[in-house]
Amino acid sequence: MPRYSGYLYIFFIWLLQSMEAFAAPKDKNPILIICSYNPAAHQTSVTISDYMEEYKKLDGKRDIIIENMNCKSFSESPLWSDMMTQILSKYKGENHPAQIILLGQEAWAAYLSQRDSMQVKVPVICSLVSSNVVILPKDTMANLDSWMPESVDIFDDHLNIPELKSGFINHYNIEDNIRMIQAFYPKTEHIAFISDNTYGGVTMQALVRKEMKKFPDLDLILMDGRKHTIYTIVEELRHLPENTVIMVGTWRVDMNEGYFMRNATYAMMEVTSTIPAFTPSSVSLGYWAIGGVLPDYRKVGGEMAIESIRLDSQAGDDVEKHLEIIGCKAVLDSRKAKEWGLNPKVLPFDVQLVNQPVSFYQQYTYQIWSACALFVIVTLGLFISLFFYFRTKRLKDELLKSDKDLRVAKDRAEESNRLKSAFLANMSHEIRTPLNSIVGFSDVLAVGGSTEEEQQTYYQIIKTNSDLLLRLINDILDLSRLEANRVTLTWEECDVVQLCRQVVASVSFSRQSSDNQFLFTSSFETYRMVTDVQRMQQVIINLLSNADKFTKKGKITLDFSIDEEKQMAVFSVTDTGCGIPKEKQGLVFERFEKLNEYAQGTGLGLSICKLIVYKWKGAIWIDSDYTGGARFVFSHPLKIEKE
Repeated sequence: MPRYSGYLYIFFIWLLQSMEAFAAPKDKNPILIICSYNPAAHQTSVTISDYMEEYKKLDGKRDIIIENMNCKSFSESPLWSDMMTQILSKYKGENHPAQIILLGQEAWAAYLSQRDSMQVKVPVICSLVSSNVVILPKDTMANLDSWMPESVDIFDDHLNIPELKSGFINHYNIEDNIRMIQAFYPKTEHIAFISDNTYGGVTMQALVRKEMKKFPDLDLILMDGRKHTIYTIVEELRHLPENTVIMVGTWRVDMNEGYFMRNATYAMMEVTSTIPAFTPSSVSLGYWAIGGVLPDYRKVGGEMAIESIRLDSQAGDDVEKHLEIIGCKAVLDSRKAKEWGLNPKVLPFDVQLVNQPVSFYQQYTYQIWSACALFVIVTLGLFISLFFYFRTKRLKDELLKSDKDLRVAKDRAEESNRLKSAFLANMSHEIRTPLNSIVGFSDVLAVGGSTEEEQQTYYQIIKTNSDLLLRLINDILDLSRLEANRVTLTWEECDVVQLCRQVVASVSFSRQSSDNQFLFTSSFETYRMVTDVQRMQQVIINLLSNADKFTKKGKITLDFSIDEEKQMAVFSVTDTGCGIPKEKQGLVFERFEKLNEYAQGTGLGLSICKLIVYKWKGAIWIDSDYTGGARFVFSHPLKIEKE
């Protein structure tokens, strides 16, 4: 469900904008936004939100229509051209769009593949795209996993696109990335390039193959996500030859169209701890990649709105073009550079250092002043006897404390062993249940003799249990990383009221089969605060989904308020369902705890919510005074102390 949140977010914004049609007159021809929608939907959502907000501020008069291609893996790329044709066919004749905005590389490539067949050419704006493309195949190809297309640069190769009037285009500089690698590792003989099973991965791989021709002494090893799963690519990484450097291009989707994202790159990092890695696209920068020459990414939604207003004011064939190439910058992770013993001064170009440690004085201010005070005391010689007295007492207290800590550690070790056994028992039970269904109905299908309707039923049972098994594994991975404190919250300022509305709309849309009504209430029209947007969405979605399981034909309400006294933002999810007995309310946040063993779910969702809320130093509890169902409440500090 999370991968649909970007789509629902865009739909919700479009719905709000459409409701304003009654308040102000609109021009007849709309602005058509066609976005690729892929796993990077958050960036697409932010771009569209910024665009609409700025367009409204500039008094734009046109309706804005959003169409999503819902592109996923490169395996379906032969269908994108027809998808683009179907979208554009909706807007013909007098209602043809005044402008077309293409967001994402898939939409951009699909437009280029069939633009010659368009009857009416209108001004085009492109964004979230790169200057290098590959032309999509015309027909469905059997061997897309081994197809090696040529990289085409829309500027250097002189593609004739007269209707392209404006754009914000990323440029990937593979050549300087290789020069950075050679400057740090002059003995490099092999470049292992990692790319995934997406259009972005294929285009970047084509660009790398093209640029590598400038370096005939280097051998290119392709780690292609079209041919690998995360497990097979990890195995390949174990056997890379000596004098190899890894270049991380993209990784979101593997050959089985599984979405792994950061968990996958962490797995790759663990098996290549002795091999340096760089990135031309910022993927894995900050925890795996040492650095790279990558586009200077920035938000462009507001600038796109300015361009739309300009195109409206300069209507005609002589509209001035404004194509901005977003240049590259060399970035180096100072922490990783120090770890690998690299000197940035050997690079032939300027580099921006990130993750720089604080100065020695800032890090040890207290210790420095303590040492100075101690020096003065020792020099004066006034408190020597008192110093030894307190020193002896402190050592004695520390010895007593150490003894106490050892006893506590022993108790924790025994408790940990007990929890491990309970965890393994629960795991075996939770995994065996869907596996039994998958294996059993697979055997039934293999035997044959079933009707087509029965086969479809078996297929649906197998898919449902496969999804349940995958969700269980993802929850376990998330839970383990949270408990091991390996999750770092990403703080950013956002409108939390708008965020709540978007999440409620997303959950309501994704659960159309539910008979429940999802509502959001708050006394605030808008409220900006600093939070981790992704984790905040995860907690709210888990609580709303949990309420939906135990509510039949009722109401589920998300509420937001502020506790000024405690300086806390307070969120609550209230349902009109069956409720939770008071004697069991203390158990619901435990791992694998399910009050109803026949209800769908893994029993991990509330445990994950609890760990995330505690991570940002909030609290989560059940309102025991509410008797109309169940009410879960959690808090979030208004002032954040960033890690």
